[in-house]
Amino acid sequence: MDAGNRRDTVPDILERIERARRRPRLLEKAITMAHGAGGKATRALVDRVFLEALGNPVLDALEDAASLEVGGVRLALTTDAFTVHPPFFPGGDIGCLAVHGTVNDLASAGARPLYIAAAFVLEEGFPIEDLRRIVASMASAAREAGVQVVAGDTKVVQRGKGDGIYIAAAGIGIIERPIHLGADQVRPGDRILVSGPVGDHGVAVMVARGDLDLEIDLQSDTAPLWSLVERLLDAAPGVHCLRDATRGGVATVLNEIALAAQVGIRVWEARVPVRPEVRGACEILGIDPLYVANEGKLVAFVAPEDAPAALAAMREHPLGREAAEIGVVEAEPAGTVLLETEIGGVRVLDMLAGDPLPRIC
Repeated sequence: MDAGNRRDTVPDILERIERARRRPRLLEKAITMAHGAGGKATRALVDRVFLEALGNPVLDALEDAASLEVGGVRLALTTDAFTVHPPFFPGGDIGCLAVHGTVNDLASAGARPLYIAAAFVLEEGFPIEDLRRIVASMASAAREAGVQVVAGDTKVVQRGKGDGIYIAAAGIGIIERPIHLGADQVRPGDRILVSGPVGDHGVAVMVARGDLDLEIDLQSDTAPLWSLVERLLDAAPGVHCLRDATRGGVATVLNEIALAAQVGIRVWEARVPVRPEVRGACEILGIDPLYVANEGKLVAFVAPEDAPAALAAMREHPLGREAAEIGVVEAEPAGTVLLETEIGGVRVLDMLAGDPLPRIC
């Protein structure tokens, strides 16, 4: 080919080589539980199987929801699956969880949630009365979130093949503001905010499962976040990125952003809000609360000049009263999250390498 007709410049080629170098390796020959934990194994599976076959500019961004323009209207579209065990836990159940998880992904794109579609996979023998409770909980959560469940499907699998109930949901919302939220907007200097104490949901579910021999009064934080996001966006035009810190917790969100934006992230451990009950349970398990799932907490990346207003706006909302600034985005080391510990040291806060937690979302 004539050099004058080549489409790829030297920087293009070098960037492709660098992207290939950064891609995770999928070494396993079969699916393991670690592939669903939200850490390194999940990322490798998504990259090497799903993106290789289905990749496109929208999907490749790996945001919580896809931002789309249809007929001049900006929409957000998301999908999720919910497999929590047990299906009922302190503070919620799989029904409200399915609604909250879906609308929170839309809120993370700056979209007002509008509609949900839900599919149920039911195991033979699952009690009808439990199903009624779960669907009633979904209805209540949908009313609270201001959405309607407008489509659905039901499948039944043989006894022993379905663990009771699974719910898959898709959601659509409208992006009303002239904003673009995403990892590609994150810049060095951005401040990192969390909307409240981390790890509540994961520990509440583990206690309900009987995995922890503890008697603690702890509720899941599952909640719809759009009203909090709306207040945040009104107060701080410099919001660059929002994420719903579910499986893999805040640590996974931070690592995903650091890798996608190729920035460094520094977190101050002493500033991360954690309830004493959660901290104690995590010490027993030997895990960091930053890796434990949340279902009603968001992580915000905000321009430094807007961070004080953003934090104040979050604290004025019932779901953000304990919001905190926990870190800062830096230029280096790119793709890495560093944690300044409470005792004065610094360590890498890496992405989960295995599956240290039971299935909790």
